[in-house]
Amino acid sequence: MQQRIAEGVPIGTVDEQIVRRLWWAALDTLQEEILPKYDLTRGLWLAAPLPALYEPKLLDQLNGWIWAPDQLESLISPNTGFLLPTRSQSINKIGQGGFNRLPLQIDDGHDPLLIIISPEVQLALALQGEKGKRNLIMRSDPETLTDLLKMLDLRLDSEDPIQAKKIRELLADLGQLNSNAGLEKIFWPLLSSKLAGIAPSLTIQTIPDKKGVEKSSTESNADISLLEALTHEVRTPLATIRTLIRSLLRRNDLSEVVIARLNEIDTECTEQIDRFGLIFNAVELERNESKKSHLASTDLGAMLNMLYPAWSQQLKRRDLSLQLDISPELPHVLSNPERLELMLGGLIARNTRALQPGETVILKLRPAGQRLKLQLIAQEMKTRREGNFDLDQNSDLGTVLSWNPSTGSLQLTQAATQRLLASLGGRLTRQRDSAITIFFPISEMKD
Repeated sequence: MQQRIAEGVPIGTVDEQIVRRLWWAALDTLQEEILPKYDLTRGLWLAAPLPALYEPKLLDQLNGWIWAPDQLESLISPNTGFLLPTRSQSINKIGQGGFNRLPLQIDDGHDPLLIIISPEVQLALALQGEKGKRNLIMRSDPETLTDLLKMLDLRLDSEDPIQAKKIRELLADLGQLNSNAGLEKIFWPLLSSKLAGIAPSLTIQTIPDKKGVEKSSTESNADISLLEALTHEVRTPLATIRTLIRSLLRRNDLSEVVIARLNEIDTECTEQIDRFGLIFNAVELERNESKKSHLASTDLGAMLNMLYPAWSQQLKRRDLSLQLDISPELPHVLSNPERLELMLGGLIARNTRALQPGETVILKLRPAGQRLKLQLIAQEMKTRREGNFDLDQNSDLGTVLSWNPSTGSLQLTQAATQRLLASLGGRLTRQRDSAITIFFPISEMKD
């Protein structure tokens, strides 16, 4: 299949390290910028040798198959279950990272491959080429995709007739496919923009830092670019690990101990993905301060109630408790709901790291004129008096990140936090020995 995808494409010129970075950036481009533009409610995906899709919204809508090497089955003891579904297992409706298993032959190699077929989008993405001549290839023309599906049908018809029949039925149910051969015209510019955003800028200027010392924009942009690259390199593999874990959790032959450990891994992956996602948002804003976040009418009270169980469980692992105190029938605020979830989760994680076991964190939401006031309050267990969040020990490592030596954690600087909240419609205020308060403007939009 990779050979068919590569037909007519110039031989690559990059090494393995660069082409793998291209692959991860291509997956980000597809799942974060291209596929969300379409209303994908039906379709299928095929990947090798690991799941390429990691966005839950996509995995929940599309049926998936993966060609996986037998060696992956040994990553977890047979007594507790395999990492991937065995060849005899199948899942009719795929959701939350589930997929069907297909055998990967020795001659297939281990170059990554992704094929997506839906009524709105059809594409193939692959890495191909010999050492030092590697290439990332994306094809969306009907001729290539038709040939790939024919090759797929012939292969599965001889190797796994049941899976071949399933895929035929799914393709038939999709009906008429809207060819989008022009997808390549938007894919490559978007990928180039993503890669260019990671590369340091070569514009030479001088800007003063906080101490008044002039600092070249090349140096500043290089710092920002490094953070962008790091957040990208951390989030994407973690998302793949989480996909594999959730697939494994669908098995019904796992012991309670294994299930508990896998859930812990899933939770940790999710927390770190969200954490680095928040850092990425701050870095993105730092690079382009004029960029406006899309603000919409947001039910902040409902959001807090929805996120409360996850936050409460997160704090419970550190012997902290969380309480909500929300006034009834509050108006909506103007913000960006998706990014605000990350922001609020980050605030709670950042400002509770220095709290002692047994303390209670209170989230209080109240009307305040033409705004809503959200307060984050720490309450000591013994005296039940309001304490303060100890942020004074933080040492800024730049404009975006700070280091807390007492907890050993990296987090957003206070200035980066304020800028990011401002882009989401919020205004952060904090004084010594007082609660953290955020004001959000009331939305005048009609729901």
